[in-house]
Amino acid sequence: MTQAAQTLYTARTHTSGGREDGTSRSSDGRLDVRLSPPGGAGIGTNPEQLFAAGWSACFEGAMEKAARKRKIELPRKSAIDAEIDLVLDEGAYSLRARLNVSLPGLDPEIARGIVDEAHQTCPYSKAVRGNIDVTVALI
Repeated sequence: MTQAAQTLYTARTHTSGGREDGTSRSSDGRLDVRLSPPGGAGIGTNPEQLFAAGWSACFEGAMEKAARKRKIELPRKSAIDAEIDLVLDEGAYSLRARLNVSLPGLDPEIARGIVDEAHQTCPYSKAVRGNIDVTVALI
């Protein structure tokens, strides 16, 4: 980062118990969730679901910015179905991701440009670039 970088927001959470019947709460109280292992019988969510929700919300914001630059409005029914896989390969855990983006009514070439730009500018996409397998599909 450059010296001119400005912190716009800091999210703060307190988590205890991890995946096994844990809890996570934000400092402002807006997030207060119980945690459970993926696919388990617990009643909580899991880190992969939280990551999918956060990334897809951020990605949609990046698409809105890309659309504004083109002086167009995203369709009201635009949506992102995010899929985050927890993978075990040779004893090591990793993630794999798919973002399936729907921009109904937009010209496919324009939609592809918006999606590609969003993938370059979204902070979550930047954070995982080169670290996990990611597929961004226009559906």
